[in-house]
Amino acid sequence: MDRKISEAVASGSCFLGIELGSTRIKAVLTDARLIPVAQGSFTWSDRLEGGIWTYDLDDAMKGVAAAYIDMKKDLKAKCGAVPETLAGVGISAMMHGYIARDKAGKLLVPFRTWRNTITAQAAEELTRLFNFNIPQRWTIAHLYQALLNNEPHLDYLDNVTALEGYVHEMLTGERVLGIDEASGLMPLAPNATPKTAKYDPDMAEKFRKLTAGKGREMDIYKLFPKIVPCGEVAGRLTEKGARLLDPEGDLKPGIPFCPPEGDAGTGMVATASVRPLTGNISAGTSIFSMIVLDKPLSYPYPEIDVVCTPAGKQVAMAHCNTCTSDINAWMGMFKQLLGTFGAEVSGGDLYEKLYKLAMTGDPDCGGTLSYNFFAGEPVMNLEKGCPMVLREPGRELTVANFMRSLLISSVAGLRYGADILDKEGVKVEKLTAHGGLLTTPGVVQKLLAAALKTRIAVLKTAGEGGPWGMAILAGFMGRKDRTKSLEDFVDEAVLATGEAILEDPEDDIVRGIDAYMQTYRACMPAQTAAASVLAK
Repeated sequence: MDRKISEAVASGSCFLGIELGSTRIKAVLTDARLIPVAQGSFTWSDRLEGGIWTYDLDDAMKGVAAAYIDMKKDLKAKCGAVPETLAGVGISAMMHGYIARDKAGKLLVPFRTWRNTITAQAAEELTRLFNFNIPQRWTIAHLYQALLNNEPHLDYLDNVTALEGYVHEMLTGERVLGIDEASGLMPLAPNATPKTAKYDPDMAEKFRKLTAGKGREMDIYKLFPKIVPCGEVAGRLTEKGARLLDPEGDLKPGIPFCPPEGDAGTGMVATASVRPLTGNISAGTSIFSMIVLDKPLSYPYPEIDVVCTPAGKQVAMAHCNTCTSDINAWMGMFKQLLGTFGAEVSGGDLYEKLYKLAMTGDPDCGGTLSYNFFAGEPVMNLEKGCPMVLREPGRELTVANFMRSLLISSVAGLRYGADILDKEGVKVEKLTAHGGLLTTPGVVQKLLAAALKTRIAVLKTAGEGGPWGMAILAGFMGRKDRTKSLEDFVDEAVLATGEAILEDPEDDIVRGIDAYMQTYRACMPAQTAAASVLAK
């Protein structure tokens, strides 16, 4: 048994980060130094209902509790103790989306997630109105699209929030968000400090007038959650919240919670990418790159989202809705195929061997093209998507080339965004990547470096990812030195965990991906045509 961990648990000096991801809800517990000491998880998935990608919010709360209980089991196995109190907790989740409720807190329509591409008209109109790119997944786009659709639930609408805001409210009773996630509900006021961060008042007034002109005046400041600066206490665990989080009854109420954040913000923190001209990549069910800007972009590009770090600095974000889903589907089929011959292969072994095999394929994938779209992809101006494989006649189909094409397709969307930022002169020395796609060393990291023509770093803590980043934000709330900036605090916390693995672009891989992308772009009309027939 680890005595140091048990002493930290007994003293209540540990921090907890919980993140509701696309396929797993994860809980990571750290010691007072913010070093991870235990973790737990719960598997869940979205579903398509009536053309809407959604999750059941009851499942969300059950999953949070299950992940916490799983973490407790891991902790008890290591040190024989379980927490009664904690120094701080933070809740994170998939960014943005739309959770609409009435005054009594009743959900009015199923939770609409980031994955939906059903708000094109609203996003386009608001982008013109604000002269600021409003992506389809942003909350204000969902809200305005509901008005354009004349949806009856608006008659009862009292408040709107995002998933982590909902969970935070269930545990603390406080309807709040952190700065990064709030910047994805709608744009924030420019040049605001963490202390003065608020929804852009000029845009809020334009929106009020726009909606009033359509017969339903909407006040963003009344509908959207209050913004709480990073480092401040954003609520405390209630009696009810303690029972929800820890049904076994060990955890006591009163624990402070930091402002809840989206997974974009926690990814920035977990990779120490909150300073200007630092950046990170998060690669899981979706994939996105984030680069902290040193100056505003010259133009509101529809392919680039502008959000904020948890401390309020502007970030250029290239977000793609689909990353690992198609790979996982093919891996499931391969495992099923092997099973018909009596071969039992673990999921970990299958991924590792086939990922490594991909690196022996032709640099351009031997004429094999993969399109991994399970939904629309705004960064590529794709309204609908369906997974698709194309092959160049006369070239040999091999497992290595097929796997390589699957992996390159999972990062192809980032290339679109990188090309735009390159024209803007946005340069970074390296991008730090984390997420499930990078589990096998020396594979996707090399492909990312070549695709983005930038050094890619992977930290040893990449497996803890977002929930660990949320625990760091909880630690920042509990910092003793109140003058320390988030940037300095994050650098110290992340660098203390050890050195990163670095990969530089390799010339032959760069040339191969350049050739692949040229054909990939040219064949996009085939994807559009197929999706128009097959996508529901």
